[in-house]
Amino acid sequence: MAVKQFKAESKRLLDLMINSIYTHKEIFLRELISNASDAIDKLYFRSLTDDSVALKKKDFEIRLSPDKDKRTLVISDNGIGMTKEELEQNLGTIAKSGSLDFKQNNEANNKVDIIGQFGVGFYSAFMVASKVTVISRAFGTQEAWKWESKGAEGYTLTPCEKATAGTDIILVIKENEGDEHYDEYLDDWRLAEIVKKYSDYIRYPIKMLRTKSRMVEGTDKDADGNYKTPEYENYTEDETLNSMVPIWKRDKKKVSDEEYAEFYKQKFTDWSDPAKVIQSKTEGTATYNALLFIPSRAPFNYYTKEYEKGLQLYASGVLIMDRCADLLPDHFSFVKGLVDSQDLSLNISREMLQHDSQLKLIKTTLERKIKNELSAWLKNDREKYEEFFKNFGLQLKMGCYTGYGANKDQLQDLLLFHSGKENKYVTLREYVDAMPEEQKYIYYAAGESCEKLAKLPAAERVLSKGFDILYLTDDVDEFVLQMLREYDKKEFRNISGDDLGLESESEKEELKAQNEENKDLFAAMKEALGDKVSEVRLSQRLVSHPVCLSSSGPLSIEMEKVLNNMPTQEKVKSQKVLEINGTHPVFAALQKLMRDGDKEKLATYSELLYDQALLIEGLTLEDPVAYANAVCKLMTE
Repeated sequence: MAVKQFKAESKRLLDLMINSIYTHKEIFLRELISNASDAIDKLYFRSLTDDSVALKKKDFEIRLSPDKDKRTLVISDNGIGMTKEELEQNLGTIAKSGSLDFKQNNEANNKVDIIGQFGVGFYSAFMVASKVTVISRAFGTQEAWKWESKGAEGYTLTPCEKATAGTDIILVIKENEGDEHYDEYLDDWRLAEIVKKYSDYIRYPIKMLRTKSRMVEGTDKDADGNYKTPEYENYTEDETLNSMVPIWKRDKKKVSDEEYAEFYKQKFTDWSDPAKVIQSKTEGTATYNALLFIPSRAPFNYYTKEYEKGLQLYASGVLIMDRCADLLPDHFSFVKGLVDSQDLSLNISREMLQHDSQLKLIKTTLERKIKNELSAWLKNDREKYEEFFKNFGLQLKMGCYTGYGANKDQLQDLLLFHSGKENKYVTLREYVDAMPEEQKYIYYAAGESCEKLAKLPAAERVLSKGFDILYLTDDVDEFVLQMLREYDKKEFRNISGDDLGLESESEKEELKAQNEENKDLFAAMKEALGDKVSEVRLSQRLVSHPVCLSSSGPLSIEMEKVLNNMPTQEKVKSQKVLEINGTHPVFAALQKLMRDGDKEKLATYSELLYDQALLIEGLTLEDPVAYANAVCKLMTE
């Protein structure tokens, strides 16, 4: 019997197609089941207008038949089948797809949903099979044909017998080799597992005879009614392996919250119910169904490099990618779920997906949907949104900051910050709407905790004016506000920054004059402190406290702490300013030392005040021993 060569001949081409597109060998079963589903689709589509098709939709099925002794796995369908010419065209030419041709010829009928459109999937069978035999009889004909191949060297095509229309694909499974255990593709439990994973939502039943065990009735008790070790017997049962109806395609009004929760927990291995379910369906430019979930808690590895974002991606109910990262922006990486689109080709590589225009449209639509759902959640169920924000708010903040603020306009209204005045979470919109008419800026303080920030000397002046302060306790917070720069034309101001904007022009002139009068004192203190501070001056922000540190320039004291805690970051230094309260007795004591010419004690006092200011800011003392000795010396004088 003459062996025919593939039209796209060469082992290298076949190997390249299989190995570049398929990561896991188990994918072969998904591909062959999808082809079988397509064949049934074609006959079912024909039955709608052709009375000679005696089969109804309930009569169609796909069947798996493993045989461990013969090392064969048969995938059968009762679909449209193939003629000799179609076998030659579809299986004799690599990357030729009969499904694609069928779909193009019936483009006007939107009921036609064909999965396989790339023409490579069939050849994935050679990843697990040493020989592939296809026996097919086209509907409406009496003759059947057998296509047989052992790989890239070619194939044979001969007439054969087949009782009914449809196709049987017979795989001779390879022998185990090294770490490759091909035996698993002959075990019914493993085949059922693969079907559940990839083909659970194929719309025709996928059936297989399964061997099961049951207790022999009456063997668990003896004649006196005492319990004993029962006897068991094996039996076979024809089992449908797939559910056929995707939950995301059902009317959401007919799906209960409990059903969604159970699906989520089983599908995404979480023991908690989801905090929110988002269902989306679009038709038109990008046609897809999406079922998304926001977890009720962050996964243990969420804020680590090990966490993998992504949605499951289906093509017409068939899983083609377990984690498609391209469907989610990083700032929504906490979302779990799936997308099912009939616009995507089943046999497509990860690299191809990255350039798929439909995928980009779906991503854009999903991003908008998630944002709108979060906005509605914030507005309508504040308590639950705040719980969500405690888990994933950091990711939204990172989204505002990364990419040079490209997403800040989209995300800024979803952010929450702690209000010093209200002692609760507020949005930027709520802060601005509550601002007194005379307040010009949005004030914030960054530090370790709200409790410590409330005690900062600089906070006293702002709060005494009746102005609110946003307490920033996440490392990224201040970087986010610097990226936003302003909100509703209100500039952000750090209460420890250069200018709080609280003084009138006359107050500013008076402060300037006082600094000029005491410039010799401040120069002596600056000399004592060296490069620890860039300047010593009277403060405009202190009310009852004697001293504080502020920063001059774009790098704040808190940003210095954050950056210097990063292991790979070069050490940075903010320009610290030591500010003195001109109405406090400490300032009078400093002035007296200056008048008395006691430079040594003035230097000691300067160091003490600087160290106190460091402690107030939560910074580490450069020399704790020297500070302790100076305090003890002062106490004993």
